Amino acid sequence: MKNLKIVLLILVLLSAVLFIVMQNEKKPPSVEKPIVGVTTFALYDITKHIAGNTFTVINILPFGVDPHSFEPTPRLMTGIEKSSLVFYSGAGLEPWIHGFKFKHKAVNISKYVKLRKLTEAEIAQDHEHEHEAHHQGIDPHYWLDFDNMKIAAEVITKELIVLQPQNKEIYIKNRDKYIKMLNELDEGYTKTLSNCKQKNVVVSHNALGYVANKYGFHVESLTGLSPEAQPSAKAIRRIFQDIHAKGIQTIFYENFVNDKVTKTIAKDANITVDVFQPLGNITADEARAGMTYEDIMKQNLKKLSKALMCK
Repeated sequence: MKNLKIVLLILVLLSAVLFIVMQNEKKPPSVEKPIVGVTTFALYDITKHIAGNTFTVINILPFGVDPHSFEPTPRLMTGIEKSSLVFYSGAGLEPWIHGFKFKHKAVNISKYVKLRKLTEAEIAQDHEHEHEAHHQGIDPHYWLDFDNMKIAAEVITKELIVLQPQNKEIYIKNRDKYIKMLNELDEGYTKTLSNCKQKNVVVSHNALGYVANKYGFHVESLTGLSPEAQPSAKAIRRIFQDIHAKGIQTIFYENFVNDKVTKTIAKDANITVDVFQPLGNITADEARAGMTYEDIMKQNLKKLSKALMCK
């Protein structure tokens, strides 16, 4: 009787193992998603929204790192080589790309958008800070123009379709939804910034040119296109003069720059200081909160509206 119980127990165990094996055989083999690499948060946001879950989208630039001074590690460069496709910003923002041989296709988005040429005064300001110019007289912050974001969305959609034509309808649907969001942002900026008492803002780093040009206000910056450059004594005197002469009430700085000088100016001039997010990258906290391009541009609009005293 005891032997019979043992035999029955073995048969039950064997049946269970056989059942598990058969269930596993029925499951389709897991297929790794192709990888798309991007170099700025704006491009990451576009690609993530349009690709959905059909690609693994990686931000080559780690969250919380300034794109202007970023240098990838050898390990990260190895990861880039695994990407089936890379979208990079161009316009001099990623000097580390020059000379790097991509294993697969790499798309320079700046070749498709409308770039803003720097004024003579802006070029002179870059030279004033002895900044090594990678930008060649071009403002690289083109993603702050919603029209350029729409162009980038079109380019990215076409490239994703080439890689996975079976998902064409998904990508087109997601692209249309994304462009609708951009149009709504544009309408919000146009309406909010159309009637403002102030026409000037002061920023630590010259990143607001596209927004200022489109919505009709003027930007004074402590430094040129390089956020890591230290403002000269001449630039600080100029900013103080502008603040008093033009009745400016707010000075903006970025999360990735040293805010000591900016806060000192705000204190001495008795004006407010606030953070403006130019979206070359986002902070680690913003990433953990799941913030999108849309979320941050809405925050930026509220801050601009207050600084420009809009009705």
